[in-house]
Amino acid sequence: MTQDLFRQDAYLRQCEATVVRADELGIVLDRTVFYPLGGGQAGDAGTLTLTDGTTIAIADTRKGKDAEGRPTAEIVHVPAPGQEALLARLAAGLPATARIDWDRRHRLMRFHTATHLLCHLVPVPVNGCSITPDYARMDLHMTDALDKEVLTQGLARLVAASHALTVGAITDAELDANPALVKSMSVAPPRGSGTVRTIRIGEPDLPIDLQPCGGTHVANTAEIGRVVVTKIEKKSATTRRVVLGFVD
Repeated sequence: MTQDLFRQDAYLRQCEATVVRADELGIVLDRTVFYPLGGGQAGDAGTLTLTDGTTIAIADTRKGKDAEGRPTAEIVHVPAPGQEALLARLAAGLPATARIDWDRRHRLMRFHTATHLLCHLVPVPVNGCSITPDYARMDLHMTDALDKEVLTQGLARLVAASHALTVGAITDAELDANPALVKSMSVAPPRGSGTVRTIRIGEPDLPIDLQPCGGTHVANTAEIGRVVVTKIEKKSATTRRVVLGFVD
């Protein structure tokens, strides 16, 4: 399995690692700071640098899959096209430095945290989510109309309040006893280890938001910056799509 350092510290920008395998699917390291596509959040991009100075551009990061297509505990770094000669130098056991594209990742962290604030403002089930460096999109299971300006003002208020974010965990049994913590209708929290990672925004006794989540986030809502609702669409009779963007 790949040690996922980003789970403990989303602000790590690089790490030293060892190549486990390199094939047509990508490069697997023993540890990484690269977040793989999942939970609606895009996979990281960046570089892998060998000790001889060889640098391989990484265009995407994905979860590994077994022969039946089921997810594994490996994280696969997908090289950008046209680097076949560089990839031929890779072999198991080679040391490498993994560096993420920090500006891109930080935008993903800001957007992801903003979607949690949106869950507070519109407390309904979520049946789809996409978090990219350019925008965030959430599909909300509801029939009522939404107002762009009201939501934008609500987000601004929560950002300005500088609510701290805390990474925690609950047991599978605790999650089973509190099913309302799961906001997503389409993505189930990862189970199997006995505990589920959680993200809490605000104070323990009265959080702004608390839900299982494996993504990367900023440490305080103030770090999100100016985020606005750019579009609201009626995708179906029971779905309202909200799109977020930054004003930088």
